[in-house]
Amino acid sequence: MRTIAVPINLINLNDDGFHLLIEIGVFGHKYLAVVDTGASRSVFDKRFIEENSKNIITAEDTNATTLFTTSAAIQTVIPKLKLGKLTIKNYPAVALDLETVNEAYAMLGHPRVMAIIGSDIFYSYNAKINYKKLKIYFSHKQR
Repeated sequence: MRTIAVPINLINLNDDGFHLLIEIGVFGHKYLAVVDTGASRSVFDKRFIEENSKNIITAEDTNATTLFTTSAAIQTVIPKLKLGKLTIKNYPAVALDLETVNEAYAMLGHPRVMAIIGSDIFYSYNAKINYKKLKIYFSHKQR
């Protein structure tokens, strides 16, 4: 198994806890995403996906079972999702409106995020977070 170390940024939520941010590559550009080990599924900003993806499926068009399948959710396939040197090809993405998250971040002086990376990716790549080194380690599972 090959292990990939990806740096994370720890941001302070005005002494009310912390969030972890990771740099991701999607649609050929770099963005920030929240690391959320409690999220069952990774989600992307709906407006961002609508502006960048050519093959969007609305919730009404699909029978996919997910907690996020609501009238506000859309789905697409991201051809290449990068987390550091980890590349995930043809990632089946769900998109929701993340504007309230970004508004809260702006009020605290933090940058915008385009996604929330959840346990679907962490589990698939056997992720381990080292808070002291501020890194996430992903392991490619042998097939």
